[in-house]
Amino acid sequence: MNIGDTVFIFLATVMVMLMTPGLALFYGGMVKSKNVLSTTMHSYGAMAIVSIQWILIGYSLAFGPDWNGLIGGLDWIGLKDVTFTPNADYSTALPHNLFMMFQLMFAVLTPALISGAFAERMRFSAFLLFIVLWTTFVYDPVAHWVWGVGGWLRELGALDFAGGNVVHITSGVSGLVLAIMLGKRKDVHSSAPHHLPFTVLGAGLLWFGWFGFNVGSALTLNDVALTAFINTNTAAAMAAISWVVCEWIINKKPTVLGAVSGAISGLVAITPACGFVTPLSSLVIGLIGGAICFLSVFYLKKKLGYDDALDAFGCHGIGGTWGGIATGLFATTSVNSGGADGLFYGGAALLGKQCIAILATYAFAALGTFLIVKVIGLFTQVRANEEEEAIGLDITMHGEKAYHESV
Repeated sequence: MNIGDTVFIFLATVMVMLMTPGLALFYGGMVKSKNVLSTTMHSYGAMAIVSIQWILIGYSLAFGPDWNGLIGGLDWIGLKDVTFTPNADYSTALPHNLFMMFQLMFAVLTPALISGAFAERMRFSAFLLFIVLWTTFVYDPVAHWVWGVGGWLRELGALDFAGGNVVHITSGVSGLVLAIMLGKRKDVHSSAPHHLPFTVLGAGLLWFGWFGFNVGSALTLNDVALTAFINTNTAAAMAAISWVVCEWIINKKPTVLGAVSGAISGLVAITPACGFVTPLSSLVIGLIGGAICFLSVFYLKKKLGYDDALDAFGCHGIGGTWGGIATGLFATTSVNSGGADGLFYGGAALLGKQCIAILATYAFAALGTFLIVKVIGLFTQVRANEEEEAIGLDITMHGEKAYHESV
């Protein structure tokens, strides 16, 4: 066991934990004032619920001894045998229970990301059921496919350093399916952010926490980790510039919301590639990531007519997809000998493996989400009714108001 690496991953774990409150601010500022508490509750609800699910069965399903390449077994249910002693399958340097906690923070953040797609119109009771079922039947299997020992995408040789498939594509695609199934908000055309400083602060916390997310995924403080550190910041910065330039040209104004949305898009895009590509490649990944996410938010959404309220699919689904493809293009073993060479380094096979992983994740997340929502609908109403939506979910779901007039 390595004390230095243990301290490093402990710090990375608490940094990733901070991303979920950061997301609550990021999303909370973008909704109407009558829905800010309900939107915030989506992030904190995920933190509470998934923390318990992960301890009971989630970690075992995602990282436990393999069953047919599809799911982990229940050998570690209730954290049985998950102790301070390292598990050599994942790290000989880290306590097994610290690795478990690091992975928990990814599992918490992912369903919280989905909430951006259905903000301002999903009933809280349905949301609670959705979180439990989605984490168990969608997130945990995909995490095992990609990162679990014996997982079929890991065995295939597909690369995902810190969660392009596992976190961003699953959440983005699932968000898109939910947005389509729930339908548009009644006042979608008049909806506008009520508190952009909240959103900007949340974006700053996300950017900060993302260093724990990506750099920590190296599981040791080595040259790969520091390359991931540089790449994460570079892609975020370049995507912020790219998004702002696009909207400046097309919409004639460089907005603050555009700048932080671009940064988040760049962070998403570099996530699967950060430990496999050079800093110059990360610049290109951020440049293209910011542009395509901008185009997705401002053109694809309007063209197809879905109401992805806070652009979970536009930023996470599209950004994660580009990141997975970019890994197949730009990955090089000169950065990480444990990876593979991408197309631009003579390894055409990797790009094919990345596309297989992306398509499999899209199909599984979409189908899983569709079935889960249908099942929940058999037991409770999923969407808020017209009156609840008009009054606001803060009052109708939680009996609270975020803002009160002073006297």
